[in-house]
Amino acid sequence: MAVAGLDLTIAAGECFGLLGPNGAGKTTTIEILEGLTAPDGGVVEVLGEPWREGAAGRALRERLGIQLQETQLAEKLTVAETLGLFRSFYRRSHTVDEVLALVELEEKRRARVATLSGGQKQRLAVACALVSRPELLFLDEPTTGLDPHSRRQLWEIIRRFRAAGGTVLLTTHYMEEAERLCDRVAIMDHGKVIALGTPRELIASLGADHVVDFALKEGGTPDDLVDILRAMGGVTAVRTGGDDISLTVVELHRALPALLALLQARGVELSLLTTHHATLDDVFVALTGRQLRDT
Repeated sequence: MAVAGLDLTIAAGECFGLLGPNGAGKTTTIEILEGLTAPDGGVVEVLGEPWREGAAGRALRERLGIQLQETQLAEKLTVAETLGLFRSFYRRSHTVDEVLALVELEEKRRARVATLSGGQKQRLAVACALVSRPELLFLDEPTTGLDPHSRRQLWEIIRRFRAAGGTVLLTTHYMEEAERLCDRVAIMDHGKVIALGTPRELIASLGADHVVDFALKEGGTPDDLVDILRAMGGVTAVRTGGDDISLTVVELHRALPALLALLQARGVELSLLTTHHATLDDVFVALTGRQLRDT
């Protein structure tokens, strides 16, 4: 079962993120909401309307902007011709010039789609979703495979759409993306929502602000070390995976010297030590015992 018992309400004007690893059910969920896949059961309302056949369904579809996980555009058309084609599908729309300005592709209006970079093609796909002046924008993995600069360009397009009063539902497995863009997020795994809230609330649920990751040199982890770490002051959680150990800590400036002193007293040496502020990725690990990249 791809999606099992989701119960979501998304407010007008917010950016809502569906987060999770590949296979979590994000795309199936968003395709059901877009009217592309019929659900086996349950009730779906989009902009206050259920999906219907005929004119009612078409009227609802004209209020939506949809960017699919993979968009295949005619590569021999120019950017302007592509937008002109999509514009013709709607009763009301932006002009080609307006939507080119929205996604900052004015200089590429006469370029054929085949000549665009990956980031430019993704911006064109979003432009096709924006051309109808939608109230609700669906974005399915909008920045997968993009370089950091192209990703930030797309983030800015999404922020401008929000600032103009639009609502956004996006799927992603980039936790940083969700933290930067989303008012609320639902973390999905195996077709279910396992956590729901604002990024700040979910990170706060860890009970600590920092994560310390370390690994020991040859010899492995002593059997009693994990228990000793759990008893250290300021440590709220200890997780092990392979040869790595991860501590969630409240006060990094106290926990780190205590950790180093403990390891020195035990006569063990570090092969790796990193620290970072707690993120939504750490929330996922705490909830599932797995990292996104491991799934």
